[in-house]
Amino acid sequence: MRLLLIRHGQIPSNAHNVLDTRVPGPALTELGERQARALPDALHGEDIGALFTSTLLRTQQTVRPLARELGLEVRVRDGLREVTAGELEGEPGHGERGLRYMEIAFSWAAGQVGRRMPGGENGVEMLGRYDAVVEEAAALGAGTVALVSHGAAIRTWTAARAANVDVEFAASHPLENTGVVVLEGSPEDGWKALSWAGAVVSTPGPDSGSGPTGSPVE
Repeated sequence: MRLLLIRHGQIPSNAHNVLDTRVPGPALTELGERQARALPDALHGEDIGALFTSTLLRTQQTVRPLARELGLEVRVRDGLREVTAGELEGEPGHGERGLRYMEIAFSWAAGQVGRRMPGGENGVEMLGRYDAVVEEAAALGAGTVALVSHGAAIRTWTAARAANVDVEFAASHPLENTGVVVLEGSPEDGWKALSWAGAVVSTPGPDSGSGPTGSPVE
């Protein structure tokens, strides 16, 4: 199975680099709407057989042009929402508390799944809900499925589940709005990342558990 993990288009809090994970969340900016309209062309050639999106407004708005182009229904699933920020909601992404958000999320990918986001979920809960949607998608039997989700959730889940992506790689490779991570595999056999925002992913490495860089959230 080919799995496309797509980050949503820009929202105001992305432009201001603050943590924004509440449901339903804000709508896309004008730039975000343009990014959403560009998705069908960007994914031209992908034989997408099913579309999933999170419960946040921004992912649902992002997927609409693609759904219209493909003539597919969109399956809305809570499991694809962003890593819940809890007490860190509204914090600047580059501030100490904003960086703590990504440090905790990446620690789950490094195996420390019992750690809890202050006032939020732990790694067992976050990875479990995401796994459930991926398993549902795989059970459809489509060759390619697209999931429109969120930056921290995509990077954390990929670092936890793809054999050739470790925490160091995910932490040092932010995923911009409407960026795509392409994987192949299955829940039973595991996953391998083929590309990350258009760049080929090939070399595995030990999970370093290193801290975050860039502006990855929501």
